This record gives sequence, structure tokens and C-alpha cells, in this order.
Amino acid sequence: MNRTYVDVHILQTVPPSNLNRDDAGSPKQAIYGGVRRARVSSQAWKRATRLAFSDRLNLPTEQLGIRTKRIGQQLTDRITIRTGLDPQAARRLADAMLAGLGLTASKKKAEESAYLLFYGRAQLDRLVDLVADNADDLVALADEPLTKATAELGVQQVLTEGHPIDVALFGRMVADLTALNVDAATQVAHAVSTHEASFEFDYFTAVDDAKDRETEDAGAGMIGTVEFTSATLYRFATVGMHQLIENLDGRVDAAVDALAAFLEAFVYSMPTGHANTFAHHTLPNLVSVVVRGDQPVNLVSAFENPVRLPSPYASETRPRDGIAAESARRLDAELAKAARLWGVTPLLATSLYDQQAVPEPAALGPVQPFADIVAAVRDTVTARITENVPA
Repeated sequence: MNRTYVDVHILQTVPPSNLNRDDAGSPKQAIYGGVRRARVSSQAWKRATRLAFSDRLNLPTEQLGIRTKRIGQQLTDRITIRTGLDPQAARRLADAMLAGLGLTASKKKAEESAYLLFYGRAQLDRLVDLVADNADDLVALADEPLTKATAELGVQQVLTEGHPIDVALFGRMVADLTALNVDAATQVAHAVSTHEASFEFDYFTAVDDAKDRETEDAGAGMIGTVEFTSATLYRFATVGMHQLIENLDGRVDAAVDALAAFLEAFVYSMPTGHANTFAHHTLPNLVSVVVRGDQPVNLVSAFENPVRLPSPYASETRPRDGIAAESARRLDAELAKAARLWGVTPLLATSLYDQQAVPEPAALGPVQPFADIVAAVRDTVTARITENVPA
């Protein structure tokens, strides 16, 4: 099968916000190009993307994955509902089924696993299928015969097949049970600002509404601070379609559908840190999707020299514009340079951006609505993948 990568480049300006905070409550940051940048971790944006699958795309919950330490309780609940066993008996059966996997138990809570396990809700239902017809007979067995009987059911096999799209996209790592590992088809970079960022504190007070202003002091009922920044962020992700197809048991149509779902979820998603405080819900300034047959190319080097205004690239005939516009021009130039100097030429580049900032023709490709971008990517990817797939 042809190796095929789908790179997603996004420029997005966010107002004062704290999308992703560190252990001290400060917005995460990084040094890049010798200056401090605002940063949003890949973990934060991957979670926002996973939530968008159900919140925005309305994909059925049962077709998605869940990441939890409580697989035992999750399986127990399903066994109880399906078989009518009492919860204690259902928990005993669930524990016996999972015992064969060899998952390490939490030191604090024996009923939980030691780490988060990412699996499909539908996979749990298929585990229940293994015992639904003879659950009464199984729970009647003593502990040792029950463990032996459930060990022969193929529990591990169920968890290695039929992955939901979020597990197929983002993968799964189980340190002490490598047979359950799923290589991620998607890599997501930490978002960084294209420019040097400043970090500030908002001093706020909260008023006690029940305080009598005539007889009591006029002081605030609460005083606090929250740190924030604002930035134009460069976001990057890449999807290896060959790996995604493998993770979805060779189903090409399912993989292309998963890619389309990822594109929409990733583009429209937004981490929710301090969302009630800052209402930082913006749309991207630029979205560019590049299909490649050679390797993924992160274009963050366009911003190693941080964007500064007024722009040294601005001509006398073009009015001074903002950081987002200059960042778009830098990104277009970097994409062209990668093809010119390194020979990594895209199979397709299609984008949505302000044409006043980057006049066509541009390396970023034709400007079109996002729905048309997704359709063009689907067609290109499908044609490439099926080139050498037997009919």
C-alpha cells in the first residue's frame, strides 16, 4: 500500500486566554528561536479533538473510545444490564475476564487499573457477548475454574480488533501488555505562537451581593488573579493513512471517513481551559491541508525567526497588517521552500485563508471553503490508496 500522509497546518489567533495551564496555573510556554512563545500541549488539543467527535460531529458515543482506569466497572455495568446478574456477581465475572490480560492494579484502588486504558465502548459490548449466554453458569463456578474458563474466551483478541476511530487515530500504549498497543496514525505537535509572547495577570474581585453597603464595608468578597496571554498560534498535525487503515482492520472506506472526521474535529476544536473567564472561541485564520507521498513536513521553521511588526517583508504598496497575515505569508514561503530545496512536493495542497494576505498563486494552493477542502482531500487520498489495492 502506498504510504500517504495528510498534513494539517493551522494559524489561529486567540485573544487573552489561558487555554492550557501548567502546574502553577500559568499558560504553558516554550523557548523557540531564542524567545518565549505561548504554547498549547498536543495532549490538550488531542483531547479537545476527541471531544469534538461527539460534541460537534454528533458521532454516536458507542462508536467512540473511552479512556479510563475503570474498565472493570464499565464491564460490570454492561454485564449487569445485559444478563440481569446482581452487581456483585457481575463484578466477579468481569474481574475474571480481565484477569487474563495481566493489567497491573492501582496501588491506591485495587478495583482500578494502574493507568488509563483507551478502548472502544463497542469493544466492551463484544466482551459481554462472550459471556451473555452462559453468565449464570460461569458465576456458579469457583474462582479457579472461573478464571480458567474466562481465559479461553478470547478477551485479548476482542480488544485488538474493531477499534473506534479515536483509538485508531491516536493509538494506545499499555506498558505491561504490549499486545494491546496500537501505533498512533496521527501525530499532533505542540501549538506555539508565531511571535514572541507576553504573559500578564488579571487582578479580579468578586462582590458579595448580600452585603449591606450602608452598614458594612465596601470591600470585595473575594480577590484573586489569573495569568493569561494572547497569541497567533501555529498548529500542526499529520495523519499516516497507511497506519490508519491498518488500525481499522484494512477498511479503506472507514479510514477515509475517519480522516474526514479528524479534519473537521481538529480544525474546529478548542481547549477549554478558563473558557468561562475568557470566552476565547475563535476560528482559524488559515487552514491548509497537504497530502504527501514522501514524509510529513512540519513548517514551524517558518517562525524560528519570530514574526515582528511592522513587518520587514511589507512593501510600500501594501498597508501594514497584523501578525496573522504575516504568519500566513511566512507559511506559504516555507511550504514553497520545502518543495524547492528538498524535493518534498505535495500531491495536493488546498487551503482556506485571506487572499489579501497571501495573493494567489500560492504554494498553499487554491482557496476554497472548508467543506470543499475535505472533499478534495478525500478524493486525492482515496485515489492514491487504491492505486495498488486489488479490486
